Amino acid sequence: MSRLPTPALIGIAVIVATAINLVIFTVGSLLGASYRFTTQGQQMTVEPITLVGFSSVPLAIGLAIAALLSLRWRWVLRVALAVGPVLALGSIFIMTVPAGFDTTSLVCLALCHTVLVPVMIVTLLAIRARRPAPPE
Repeated sequence: MSRLPTPALIGIAVIVATAINLVIFTVGSLLGASYRFTTQGQQMTVEPITLVGFSSVPLAIGLAIAALLSLRWRWVLRVALAVGPVLALGSIFIMTVPAGFDTTSLVCLALCHTVLVPVMIVTLLAIRARRPAPPE
């Protein structure tokens, strides 16, 4: 993977995370997950396209920002390695848990958030390996 351009690494990361999350979503559906929640008195359902957007957009934006900033400040990647997983896992408790999903939906959607962590870490480490170490 080290020969691929950084944008390609980010694209592959987004595709991998999204594909895994769609598999989790599908398995959850087969296990009875409804993906229904209530907001402002209206019943809503998480659709696959919503899952794709919530998986791919934040991951792509975060990785792109980290990659761009790391061209100037390599230390940004270390910060992203800490902040990215906290945001991905923290969003479980900010968005998913309070929404009132059934247990199967909650577990599957929490797993979708969790999938982003290893994908993000592997990608950020691959990007960091391309950046020259600062002089000592």
